[in-house]
Amino acid sequence: MSFPLPFRKTRDRNRDQARQDWIEERRREARIVVADVAHHSDHMIRLACTVLIQHGETPEEREDARILLIVIDGKSPGRSGRDAQDREDQP
Repeated sequence: MSFPLPFRKTRDRNRDQARQDWIEERRREARIVVADVAHHSDHMIRLACTVLIQHGETPEEREDARILLIVIDGKSPGRSGRDAQDREDQP
């Protein structure tokens, strides 16, 4: 019989720093995409907006990304309904 290992009480600072660096890099890439929406696909813009909505530094940045996502979804009205249905089907 195996005994569960106790959770670590101290966090690994290197891991936390690596995670924060990764988030910073994704945020930087998302800002680049949003700054040049004319040259990126709707899919890429949706991904960038999602990153900024979740990880934006300011409430204004998160709100602007949310509004842009609504505008992009408005361009293809059939897509938003299909995405919602797909998400409901997944466990």
